[in-house]
Amino acid sequence: MSHSTTQTPIQQALGAQWETLPSALKRHYAKHPEGYTHLEQGHLDINYPSWMQAYLSFMRLMGALINQRGTAVPTHVERLLVEGKEQWQRSLQFPNGRSVQFKSQVVYHNANEIIEYTNAIMGLKMAVHVENGKLYYSGKSFILKLGSLRLPIPEWLILGHSTIEENAIDDQSFEMDFRIKHPWFGEVFTYKGTFKVLEAQRLTS
Repeated sequence: MSHSTTQTPIQQALGAQWETLPSALKRHYAKHPEGYTHLEQGHLDINYPSWMQAYLSFMRLMGALINQRGTAVPTHVERLLVEGKEQWQRSLQFPNGRSVQFKSQVVYHNANEIIEYTNAIMGLKMAVHVENGKLYYSGKSFILKLGSLRLPIPEWLILGHSTIEENAIDDQSFEMDFRIKHPWFGEVFTYKGTFKVLEAQRLTS
């Protein structure tokens, strides 16, 4: 599958819907200048049931999600687009001094679809659309990547159904709300917060 080097995965997936996004969300996802990395600063509230602790700690071993609760946790985000693949790095600083990094790679999959990989073989395919100026994601399946194969795995077998809602606050800031709900166990994970898009930073050699 070919990838555009002039657009980010979300721009490609949204197509004409991209133009209906408010300024802050366009800044959040727009392609940064060559030789620069995209930066954002904000805070996250992370919550989940106590009985999910062990499972989330296991998921962290595979690079997925966060296995520590927190309120207004300072979070720094870097995004770098390389050959159509978007590298995300989220750095969270907890009050106990623990620093946690959550890395992922986002790629364009199809019209209105992206895949976010948290390691070399496991990703989450999500549908995206814009409605009333808000950006919505809805999980479709987990993806097991084996060479050129992309094998779908039902969401409920691993965590549950994922949704994200992003809404502009002003021209440079936005709020996001990410939730995972299992059909049997209810809401098993949430993180939500507000972020400000900063000036892109030149990469150092």
